[in-house]
Amino acid sequence: MNYWLFKSEPYAYSIDDLKNESDGVGRWDGIRNYQARNLLRDDIKIGDQVLFYHSSCKNVGIAGFAEVTSEPYPDPLQFDPESKYFDPKSDLENPRWVCLDIQYKAHVKKFLPLSQIKQNSELEEMVLVKRGRLSVQPVTESEWDAIKKLTMND
Repeated sequence: MNYWLFKSEPYAYSIDDLKNESDGVGRWDGIRNYQARNLLRDDIKIGDQVLFYHSSCKNVGIAGFAEVTSEPYPDPLQFDPESKYFDPKSDLENPRWVCLDIQYKAHVKKFLPLSQIKQNSELEEMVLVKRGRLSVQPVTESEWDAIKKLTMND
């Protein structure tokens, strides 16, 4: 099992949106960065654990937890001309973009803002802190454990 951080703008898709999906399972789609796509396609597996991170908003930070529940599959938005994620260079025989399903596990008990993550010595080497722009990022087990302690204890 591996650990990941998935970023989403809460106005587009929040931890609440995931929780409110049927069975709490939602499609993680719309990824249009090749490095993030490669992680989804090649490295992320069923059962991997996910930190759900709210980005590009007033309160950026870790909002909840999820679990990967599917293998990657072609992102249907790439074929929809009405979607902002449409890619005219992608085709059914050779899709360019993938997505996968994740299942809601929990909201954090205590929201963990990026400012606190950056100040925590246990988290100073996180990809989020060092090179935080990527929408899908690996998280080490020790970082996962530190974040669980910070967010799930009262």
